[in-house]
Amino acid sequence: MDHLIRSEGKFQFMDQGKGEVLLLLHGLFGALSNWDGVIEKFSVSHRVLIPLLPINEMPLKEAGLEGLVKFVEEFVDWQQLQEVTIMGNSLGGHLALMYTLAHPERIKRMILTGSSGLFENSMGGSFPKRGDYKYIKERVEYTFYDPNTITKEYVDEVFETTKSIPKAMRIVAIAKSAQRNNMASEIPNIKAPTLLIWGLNDTITPPMVAHEFNRLIPNSTLRFIDKCCHAPMMEHPEKFNDLLEHYLLNNGC
Repeated sequence: MDHLIRSEGKFQFMDQGKGEVLLLLHGLFGALSNWDGVIEKFSVSHRVLIPLLPINEMPLKEAGLEGLVKFVEEFVDWQQLQEVTIMGNSLGGHLALMYTLAHPERIKRMILTGSSGLFENSMGGSFPKRGDYKYIKERVEYTFYDPNTITKEYVDEVFETTKSIPKAMRIVAIAKSAQRNNMASEIPNIKAPTLLIWGLNDTITPPMVAHEFNRLIPNSTLRFIDKCCHAPMMEHPEKFNDLLEHYLLNNGC
């Protein structure tokens, strides 16, 4: 799916459809294509907004969760959004958690899928090595139950990112920031209705992490997708969308 990326001021983003806002936050190696299934299905009934997080461009001294949450805050303020359904995968879920806790008045509901915030086995247990295509391919495949789900273009994109020393330094800084930031003591304060959609075979944030999120977030619902790893919306877009649609229809959408 081709995406029209708008560029206004400091922000690059996709803005498609009209209606209630679905604000989607991608992960550390995320791209707009990660959300193709969600965009295609829900942009006919919702306004789907996806800001491109400045993971590869932000000043190194700001490369961490706090800097990224500040970026999300600025984007939401600039768009003057209210009553938002915020959805995040992996690192994006971690940012959604932090934003929701800081600005509960803006959030109608939250959707997390493969979110960090409690435990994350980053890149399959190690940080990315520069210049080793085979290694990068193996690490990317590690995040999928069926490696055939990912395209060569996606692996190439991750490889090109990790080849750059400044970009690799930012990625490592952000990954370490996420691993340091355990939110177990804060999560029980979340009031927004929350849907957890998890891969039953997730190797990065295993099912036990999903159960712990479910236990800690008061008004949360947990659903698993079998034969699925860390990015359910990519591996099983139809099942993911069915779970999401059912939740939205039954939670005041």
